[in-house]
Amino acid sequence: MKKTTVFGINLLIGLLLIFFGSSIRAQELPVKITGIRSAKGTIVVSVFKDQASYDKEEPFKKFSFDKRNLDKGIMTVELTLEAGIYGITLLDDENANGKIDKNFIGIPKEGFGFSNFFMTKMKKPAFDEFKVDLKTQPKVEIKVKYM
Repeated sequence: MKKTTVFGINLLIGLLLIFFGSSIRAQELPVKITGIRSAKGTIVVSVFKDQASYDKEEPFKKFSFDKRNLDKGIMTVELTLEAGIYGITLLDDENANGKIDKNFIGIPKEGFGFSNFFMTKMKKPAFDEFKVDLKTQPKVEIKVKYM
């Protein structure tokens, strides 16, 4: 009797875990990137979950893509992410050194961009200005800006 009860409880817990685990599945998010000026280097995409991680420059996930599918300054990449709210940043790392190169006064020498946000001012945007909710927004576009 005791073993049957324990088995039943374990079975119920297992089924609940399977049910809830399957609802939080990763999905493919297409990201269309426009305005890329050259086929040199790589595209680095960083995904942030909140303002704090964005301020610390500690992404939740980081992806790197070569530019072999570049066509007239446009390419689409796929990010595998669970449903949620994210801020996505992009670096056109033309010399493939893994970081954004800046000139002597701190202005970026390589291209950069933000999910569904195009910088019009010389100010780094807040997380809320470029965050996307993957439940309501099935695709993202990033326009690369060069200074």
